[in-house]
This record gives sequence, C-alpha cells and structure tokens, in this order.
Amino acid sequence: MTDDGTTAAATGTLGYEQARDELIEVVRRLEAGGTSLEESLALWERGEELAKVCRHWLEGARARLDAALAGPAAPGGGGGPEGTVADAG
Repeated sequence: MTDDGTTAAATGTLGYEQARDELIEVVRRLEAGGTSLEESLALWERGEELAKVCRHWLEGARARLDAALAGPAAPGGGGGPEGTVADAG
C-alpha cells in the first residue's frame, strides 16, 4: 500500500509530456509481453495513473482554451463591431 501512495504522489508532479512519454513506454512493454503477471499488473496500474495525469492536464488545457475563447465575448471586453456601431450613432 505504501508503494501505491508514493507512486501516486510522484505521478502528481509529472508534466503532460513526461506522463505521456512514460505511458507510451508502459504500453510498449505491455504489448511486447514477456513479463510476469505481477509485473504486468504493476505496469497496468502505472499506466492507469499516468492516463489520469494526462487527462488532468488535457482537461486543464481545455478549460483554459474555453476561458480564452469566452473572454472577448464578455461585455465591455471586446470593443468589437457593436462598440463601433454605437459610437457612430
């Protein structure tokens, strides 16, 4: 159980690229076979943790993109065509 907690804590500090690269390596090793059942299970669990890290980073990126796209549409923030029409009148 201690190993799981330590691994989970270490995984939380990984950047997206690091987690993705390690996940690719885990998948490669699982697909290659030749590992014991215990080793395969450990690899699978590590892969699940890494996938969660990647998902977390991607969800954060999506939220930032959504916020950036929504920003200019906010009242008073755009100064777009609506402001031009009001100034012309």
